[in-house]
Amino acid sequence: MEVVDTTEKWTNQIRTVTIGATADEGGTRANTVTVGGETTLPFLTSEGEIPNRPVIAGMIADVVPDWPAALTDTIGDVINSPAEWAQKCVQDCKVDLISLKLIGGDPAGANRSPADCARTVKDVLEAVDVPLIFWGCDDEEKDNDLLMECSHAAKGERCLIGSATETNYRTLGAIGTADKHKVIAEAPVDINIGKQVNILLQDAGFSLNDVVMCQTTAALGYGFDYVYTIFERVRIAGLKGDALMALPQIANVGWETWKVKEAQQDEDLLPGWGKLADRGPMWEAAAATGYLHAGADILTLAHPRSIAAMREAIDNLMAG
Repeated sequence: MEVVDTTEKWTNQIRTVTIGATADEGGTRANTVTVGGETTLPFLTSEGEIPNRPVIAGMIADVVPDWPAALTDTIGDVINSPAEWAQKCVQDCKVDLISLKLIGGDPAGANRSPADCARTVKDVLEAVDVPLIFWGCDDEEKDNDLLMECSHAAKGERCLIGSATETNYRTLGAIGTADKHKVIAEAPVDINIGKQVNILLQDAGFSLNDVVMCQTTAALGYGFDYVYTIFERVRIAGLKGDALMALPQIANVGWETWKVKEAQQDEDLLPGWGKLADRGPMWEAAAATGYLHAGADILTLAHPRSIAAMREAIDNLMAG
């Protein structure tokens, strides 16, 4: 009997995006990180090439997040200092990038000023020499000022800034162009809106060669399966020739995982679920593994054990 050849033949390549700038490029990073460039679905190297391996960004914040002791105790006292926390991620966990969430700017929280947030960005850049991703506080009005101030503080470092949406794309595009940064284009788990944000950024004059896509990441058990299919559909559309969808993708796993009860509550509240010290990082790593196979090029992770597990997984998958 004839064996049917089921090999897929893709017609397009995913764009590459390089984050970080070395001294020769006007920045201070020791190295840059390039993502994208695939000509096949994740890890199917028999059908195409994966020139750039997926990377891990260590998740930190400017103020201590509402995380369980199972995570904060593992991170240690450095959690009170974003610069020292970033150093621990780089030195101990060997992350490729740092992902800084500026939650302290939230008007409903610490309400830190844009200038204070910008100082944190500068402190982190001085503390480590890997490329930096930084996100606003999710209050759009505040973020317009906050991200602009932080962008200026990091001018020339070619950071990745999160995130541009249907309503603030002009501001983020202008910030990225002026200060030579990359931009995350974010959509609320909707492939059509994801494409629309890319169109809006492009129409506003921002190059899609400097854009990383992000569907609002879901934690395991909280819409994960649906977001997985969105990531997968974006990658397939890009490989089939849709230039507006042929972009690298980021999954903000760490930030979303540690919000849910399965990664917040210990076995006294969830009998039979096992100790949170083990369950939490497993919950994070399980979600990250799914997004990795769906087409994520960048994973943000918070727990050192999750980071170690995913680094080993990526090593094994890239080894074929």
